[in-house]
Amino acid sequence: MQYFQRKKKIKLLCFVVLFLILDIFGFKELPAYGEDCSLLPVGDAKTQCEKKQQDKQDNLNDKLDNLNDKLKNVQQDLDVSQTKLKQNQVKVITTKTVLQQTEEEIARKEAEIKNLNDRIELNKKILASYLNEIYFTSQEDPVFDLALNSSEFNIVSENSDSLLSLNEKVLGVMDEINISKQQLDQAKGDLAGKQETHKKLLGSQLAEQNVIKTDIQEAQATLEQLNAKIDKLRGELSDLLGMNVSAKDIVDAAKIAGKATGVRKDFILGELVVETDLGRFTGGCYYSKGKNPVSKHMTASNKNAFLKIMKDLGYGVNDRKLSCWPGYGYGGAMGVAQFMPTTWNGYKAYIASATGHNPPNPWNIVDGVMGMAKKLANGGATSKSGEKKAAKIYYCGGPSSPYWKTKCESYAKKVLYWADNYEQKLSD
Repeated sequence: MQYFQRKKKIKLLCFVVLFLILDIFGFKELPAYGEDCSLLPVGDAKTQCEKKQQDKQDNLNDKLDNLNDKLKNVQQDLDVSQTKLKQNQVKVITTKTVLQQTEEEIARKEAEIKNLNDRIELNKKILASYLNEIYFTSQEDPVFDLALNSSEFNIVSENSDSLLSLNEKVLGVMDEINISKQQLDQAKGDLAGKQETHKKLLGSQLAEQNVIKTDIQEAQATLEQLNAKIDKLRGELSDLLGMNVSAKDIVDAAKIAGKATGVRKDFILGELVVETDLGRFTGGCYYSKGKNPVSKHMTASNKNAFLKIMKDLGYGVNDRKLSCWPGYGYGGAMGVAQFMPTTWNGYKAYIASATGHNPPNPWNIVDGVMGMAKKLANGGATSKSGEKKAAKIYYCGGPSSPYWKTKCESYAKKVLYWADNYEQKLSD
């Protein structure tokens, strides 16, 4: 019995010693996904952790690039379908107008035909009356018989000739009416043929319209799905980079910035949703590495400004991600507010004064939101009536932009929508 008790104690002692050895020599499990590798001491564990996170980050970025490519293609298809729909709607309106005009013309021809039929019936009655008068005069009037055998024959004959002449005229008018009626019937038939053709054309155009509308609905549904996947990946990427901030931090930053600049807090949050998903995604590309480094798509002045900002903050040039090149314009917007480096420098002094952070950091939620709010205030967002224009200026720079009435307008509408609905994003 004592032997077994001693054996148990020896086993327990071995476990304790092993645990102490592992603790002393630092054989610890690697941090879980999303934890900060910088907390580990320099060594293989830290290198392994960083490599693992870098691989995960590259994988997420590849997925994001793929989804963004798909998003771009679907958006192009949607734009084409919407253009086709507009063209189709114009055709439908034109065909409906022609069809209505044809129907009105047919109605006029039918009215004219009815009028001619009425005239034919009237002339038939007149002709019948004249014929009756000639018949009864010749059969029943003794004066008529006498006149045929007397010196008054010429008078009776002249009267009869007049009646016959009048009857001939009536018959001539009826012939003309019948010819006109035949022409109208022909015209009506032609119009009826055109009407049928236009109806078939309209049916074809409406069927095409339904197909286009279905394509648009499917494209919009696909866009929603892709955006949802992109948002999810951005959230994962933000978690991996350790840049998540709490909902309270975001709202507090907007309150502080709103109080300092006079811009409505909700409007700031709406802008923040559109720009960086409430600060969760501040870029997907590096300055000088990756498939398409941002430095290829930055002006010389922005490159110089960026390098200086990173040096002042103690960062390496690829320590923080920037906005990717969208296929037009420039890439390289930084941080929460997505300012280009030269733009950030223009607001840097104000931000430092307002937040007390010197130098201010574009990736810091308080600094970034303060810069965003100040730029919106400069664009006219200190009054609610000026918010839409301020959002357009924030995105496009000003009315001279070729996209002022298209992309800039669409952007501003998104901002105003999220200004009223940002709570949905806070709970994501």
